[in-house]
Amino acid sequence: MGPVGRQRCEDAEVAWLDLSGNARIFAPGIRVLVEGRPNQFKSRGRPSSAFAPKSSRISRWLLMHPGQPIVQRDIAQATDMDEGFTSRIVSRLEEENFVLRGQDGGIRLRDPDLLLDAWRETYDFSMHHIIPGHMATRSGEQTLRLLADGLHGQGVRYAATGLASAWLLTKFSGFRLTTMYVTEHPASEILESLGFREEERGANVWIVVPKDEGAFQGTDQRDGITCVHPVQAYLDLKDQPERAKEAADHLRAELLKWSPHV
Repeated sequence: MGPVGRQRCEDAEVAWLDLSGNARIFAPGIRVLVEGRPNQFKSRGRPSSAFAPKSSRISRWLLMHPGQPIVQRDIAQATDMDEGFTSRIVSRLEEENFVLRGQDGGIRLRDPDLLLDAWRETYDFSMHHIIPGHMATRSGEQTLRLLADGLHGQGVRYAATGLASAWLLTKFSGFRLTTMYVTEHPASEILESLGFREEERGANVWIVVPKDEGAFQGTDQRDGITCVHPVQAYLDLKDQPERAKEAADHLRAELLKWSPHV
């Protein structure tokens, strides 16, 4: 019995006993209180964090739909995850006071800014598979368009992120480094056709295979180029060079503003 379940039982004056031996049973002539026994039935694969790569699909979806109560089954369908896994992640977010559950079962964010800050604090862009390289172009915008057109022409699913996405979403400043998500490592012939030469020194392109495809949630077209959702762009800017911090602050101020009543 987790802390949320215990509190609900206490509020409803309902006695309980779990299979690990913990109990709270108060009745006429009976008083049983057993606490602190460890969970003997932890689910396999229980995520270490609500912000682990796959688990974070839930937080991303909630931040994309702030103020909109949504039941767990709909969250599971929207994020392409099974209901059991979704229930565990939502329960963890509830335990950590990031979400509220209505009487009708609807889940909504307590404070979107709090959730986004907590996620960003633990977010590490290096967990993704990054392929650094170079393309002979005159500007970041030219690199971005050539890369997007080339990947699209080869049937590769992609989405711009980082500084390139900040430029697409808010037109914040110029940039040199173009960061592009793809669903899998492109074949060498595709990279060659793009004029992409893999090398770390002097790289002006990062082709990135995300740890989880949830990074593609909420992608949209901007100026004919597929771009990640502003939430993902903001997270990815944390570990980018150049004017990434300024770009992140600008993007958040422009596109990630939530009503205090959300």
